[in-house]
Amino acid sequence: MCGATHEVITMRFDFSSVDDVDSYVFVPEGEHNCRVADVREGTSRDGSVRWSLRLEVLDGEWAGRTAAWDSLTWSERGVYRVKKVLEALGLDVKGELEIEPADLLNLQARVRVIPEEREDPVTGRKQVRMRVPYLGYAPLLECDPAPRDGEPPAAEAAAEPDASQSAPLAPVDGWRGKGDASRHAQQKEEDEDFPF
Repeated sequence: MCGATHEVITMRFDFSSVDDVDSYVFVPEGEHNCRVADVREGTSRDGSVRWSLRLEVLDGEWAGRTAAWDSLTWSERGVYRVKKVLEALGLDVKGELEIEPADLLNLQARVRVIPEEREDPVTGRKQVRMRVPYLGYAPLLECDPAPRDGEPPAAEAAAEPDASQSAPLAPVDGWRGKGDASRHAQQKEEDEDFPF
């Protein structure tokens, strides 16, 4: 194709209307069935042992995506939350428990995640990540509850959604604070390498 011409398209865009926020949000705000997909050992500011957990969604539209990173801090103050989290993950916390980080891998719970905006201390850029509230874990039920008389089983009810009752899905980046989520740059999940 000798002599073929290619039309050049010039783009003009005012970037002052685009928020300067790095988004590490891969699932909508709310509750998700999750498994512990990774555990990283570290220390907290006070020198206590800290385990950072990567929580991965088990099912539904967001299956396989990181819901959030959360931390268990083995300090005098943090052990109360550690107990609640381990109990929700199915461990017996009524007495003494000996546990290693690897023991948490693939344990499952129902986890609530909410967006949180922070400023990166190194770059000064705003970042949005999902976080798990203090009491954001619940045991994952192994089976659906029994239906009441006259109601279809939960699986059948889910298969036939009532359009009048459905709410629109939240955007993937899930952020609604101080700006519009659609204006945030989309980040790839592989970019998430900060265990918070």
